[in-house]
Amino acid sequence: MNAEQRKHLERRLIEERARVVAALERYRAQTRDTVQEQTGDLSNVPFHLADEGTDTMDEELDASEAARETAELSEIDDALRRLYQSPETFGRDERTGREISFERLDLIPWARTAAPTG
Repeated sequence: MNAEQRKHLERRLIEERARVVAALERYRAQTRDTVQEQTGDLSNVPFHLADEGTDTMDEELDASEAARETAELSEIDDALRRLYQSPETFGRDERTGREISFERLDLIPWARTAAPTG
């Protein structure tokens, strides 16, 4: 990998980090609102039990997405650390030492392996 490609991947990591941080901030802002405010209900009592179930499911999906985003942020931060601390080895498969294709790194700049493991 050449210096220009590394610089491109650094920009991609910074862009992805900003995207994830913004998504997490939106989640935090939404969770500060009460369910009543989110749904526009005039009371805390749902009109139907299905409404309460839907609200709970939506909250769980949002929390699950936030957990995924938090894990992704950790991977991005770790990739930036690897890039800054040892740029000559950045982009190498952690298991085999083979170079990870630039195309794969452009899509997933925090990738640790040359191919997905199944």
